[in-house]
Amino acid sequence: MITDSALLQVRPASRPTPPDDGASVCPAGALPDPAHAASPWTVDAVQALLDLPLPELLFRAQQVHRQHHDPLEMELATLLSIKTGGCPEDCAYCPQSVHHDTGVKATKLMTPEDVRAAVRAARQAGAQRFCMGAAWRAPTDRDLDKVAELVRVVKEEGLQACCTLGMLRPEQAQRLREAGLDYYNHNLDTAPQLYGHIITTRDYQDRLDTLRHVRQAGIKVCCGGIVGMGESRAGRAALIAQLANLDPYPESVPINHLVKVPGTPLADQPDLDPLEFVRTVAAARITMPQAKVRLSAGRRDMDDSTQVLCFLAGANSIFYGDKLLVTGNADVAADQALLARLGMRTRAAHA
Repeated sequence: MITDSALLQVRPASRPTPPDDGASVCPAGALPDPAHAASPWTVDAVQALLDLPLPELLFRAQQVHRQHHDPLEMELATLLSIKTGGCPEDCAYCPQSVHHDTGVKATKLMTPEDVRAAVRAARQAGAQRFCMGAAWRAPTDRDLDKVAELVRVVKEEGLQACCTLGMLRPEQAQRLREAGLDYYNHNLDTAPQLYGHIITTRDYQDRLDTLRHVRQAGIKVCCGGIVGMGESRAGRAALIAQLANLDPYPESVPINHLVKVPGTPLADQPDLDPLEFVRTVAAARITMPQAKVRLSAGRRDMDDSTQVLCFLAGANSIFYGDKLLVTGNADVAADQALLARLGMRTRAAHA
């Protein structure tokens, strides 16, 4: 297990200090949401949520969810790997890293024609958002020219466009915005204090810098993390606090469950209690009330009951389709059947 005993002793970020309530504030780089400016979410406060009896936590999450969202509506998103493998980063969870022997072969960037076919299939299956992922540390300007063309393809087909391409410079973010990009995904992955245990080829500030560039370009932020990588409940609290105190917090918050891929350093990580995952979703909903909270990687391994609990906890977006990057996802028919059994409906594509 990752050691995170110091998580409740983090120093305040560079902003006005709230009244001292004995709780610690999430660290540098995270500014409070305006709605919480007088009292930003602390690690202690988020852990207090996670420590609630589960029925009480779900009740509170449902109250928040119903204030800001239609509880019967689900957003569907599809994620396509447009350039797989060969990534120079050493993320301990990722099968696309060149540092791990996982059998994933590096591919070239997909053509606009192939992406258009995938977008049309996603739209026909009911997806509202089309996300494209490329295994890069950071795109070159030439890479970005090609991705901008793919973004335009998605927009021409009437879906929201999202990309995850690694780190961006300010001018690159602006170019994506000009191409029509709606969302940029750049996950924080884990709590700041645990980051070096998971990734050594970049630091936390690199992530925060890219998020700032995306915001300044006028692109919406999709940013979440991964649970089940050996962190304690305190570690999950610190991740949620960091996300909730971004200014503003992300419009889209993917909560990923570790997918243990043979050949990665985390392949033998013990399973996380599914109810801990549900608790994390509920805490994300309460602390980021207007965000789309998305069930992302690892959903394929959840049974229907766990997914339903996540929906009750405030998750209102799922990755949908037969592929989630290089990890299989629940198939379309199963997703449609589950939503039908629950009496839920999908969100309109233009929303």
